[in-house]
Amino acid sequence: MGSRGRGLALGCCLLLAFACGPVLSHVPRAQQEQQEQEGTREPPPPEPAEPAERKEESHEKYSPGPGEELPASRCFRCCDSPTPMYQAIPAPQINITILKGEKGDRGDRGLQGKYGKAGSVGARGHIGPKGQKGSMGAPGDRCKTHYAAFSVGRKKALHSNDYYQTVIFDTEFVNLYGHFNMFTGKFYCYVPGIYFLSLNVHTWNQKETYLHIMRNGDEAVILYAQVSDRSIMQSQSLLLELREQDEVWVRLFKGERENAIFSDEFDTYITFSGYLVKHAAEP
Repeated sequence: MGSRGRGLALGCCLLLAFACGPVLSHVPRAQQEQQEQEGTREPPPPEPAEPAERKEESHEKYSPGPGEELPASRCFRCCDSPTPMYQAIPAPQINITILKGEKGDRGDRGLQGKYGKAGSVGARGHIGPKGQKGSMGAPGDRCKTHYAAFSVGRKKALHSNDYYQTVIFDTEFVNLYGHFNMFTGKFYCYVPGIYFLSLNVHTWNQKETYLHIMRNGDEAVILYAQVSDRSIMQSQSLLLELREQDEVWVRLFKGERENAIFSDEFDTYITFSGYLVKHAAEP
């Protein structure tokens, strides 16, 4: 190398020292003190050499994966704010609806509390508007349409014979719809139901009075008066349930003693009456 080459190399070294000198002089003081302390310390003993396989594992552990780049080093200045070592972890959020249990059974009913005091009566309100006309109601029960009644009398006295004798009446007071036959002396039932019947007679002095109210061929009730020195009014009444076509009449009884009922042409002493109280179809 000639003198020209040596001069060129010396100039390059001077320029390099001049450029790097200010930078090397600005080493932080803390770093200088650390370097001085490290210079005074003894060098640590050399660590035993790791096997080749372990080095390869550590190399593979820290080697970046495919498509990844090495993390770029970042420089910090002394005036920069320090970066926190650990980032704040948000508090866990608990879903309360998941922790809610099932609905429990209904408890027993408690005792009834005491009644409070009655308040004062308030003022009367205004009269409201007139309402609409209501609908027609259901039809009511139909009126009673079944009637039956009779009342007859006799103006002539009657004595017993050797056989039972039907009492024939000659006076008609009431004979509704003609259900009482004045010729036979019998009431024929055309409206079934419950009837009220009544028989009134006048006894004869020193003679026995013995009659029956008959229903068809059976004696229903008896009217009786013993022999007496004076005559009296005697009566008998009852309720009978009559079916349609039943017959009701009065019969003079045949006995050992003389049997008679008193009457005259001026007054009526003997009467026989009856009327329907309740129709059989009514509830």
